[in-house]
Amino acid sequence: MPELDAAKSGQFSIGGSITVNRLGFGAMRITGPGIWGPPEDREESIRTLKRVPELGINLIDTANSYGPDVSEELIREALHPYGSDMLIATKGGLTREGPNIWTPKGNPEHLIEEAKKSLKKLGVEQIDLWQLHRIDSDVDRSEQFDAIKSLIDQGIIRYAGLSEVSVEEIEAASKVFPVATVQNRYNLVARGSEDVLDYCEANKIGFIPWAPLASGDLAVEGSILDTIAREHGASPSQIALAWILKRSPVMLPIPGTSKVRHLEENVAGAAISLTEGEFDSLDEEGRKG
Repeated sequence: MPELDAAKSGQFSIGGSITVNRLGFGAMRITGPGIWGPPEDREESIRTLKRVPELGINLIDTANSYGPDVSEELIREALHPYGSDMLIATKGGLTREGPNIWTPKGNPEHLIEEAKKSLKKLGVEQIDLWQLHRIDSDVDRSEQFDAIKSLIDQGIIRYAGLSEVSVEEIEAASKVFPVATVQNRYNLVARGSEDVLDYCEANKIGFIPWAPLASGDLAVEGSILDTIAREHGASPSQIALAWILKRSPVMLPIPGTSKVRHLEENVAGAAISLTEGEFDSLDEEGRKG
């Protein structure tokens, strides 16, 4: 097996100063069913987390709502003290009432308090990247943006990002604090954020696609994705990852898993180099989806 190294995905500097390998790790799936409670196989989740830095991944994305709290606590247990090049990004702004239930809560007091709790749970002096999980439509967005600026001013967080936002919302937030990252759903067949991605690329904002490996009907036998995967001796999900990495230099995919085997498969996918023809064919089919 070729050497597994996330550095083969290329690098990006978040905020212009924290350089990470572009293939990251999403720590949502290390929790229980419905992203609720502890994982069914706690030992395998810990093994997976410990394998992350060994494979050259130095960007981990989590959130206080994953579990809730479980993901952050497991990350600390498995990896603290973190290596000097490891960036642990977390998020706030959602509450949990049960499995698969997510409720936005963006009042400033809540956002600030949750960020402080994440600081303690992760065991760090400052959160390098904290992201607003959702803009709460029931709270004036300017109040939410002001709360984020307060977190930066207090030194609780270094950089801040947004999730599931439009270009207009990024521009509005950027008047209050520098937007370092944007985390929207994006993959081969979920292309509703093309304009947001293009904006991020033009403004050197890291784009963190969630659900990056999804490919819908493109993964069926005989499809263009299946054909290209066979030619590369790879899986369709590995080709989907190679495509998304090639799509933009600001792309920071964070495929998540609670299994070491799946983690290693993802890192192997980061080393796959698609031709321009393969990329264009996948792009065309994906846009049809």
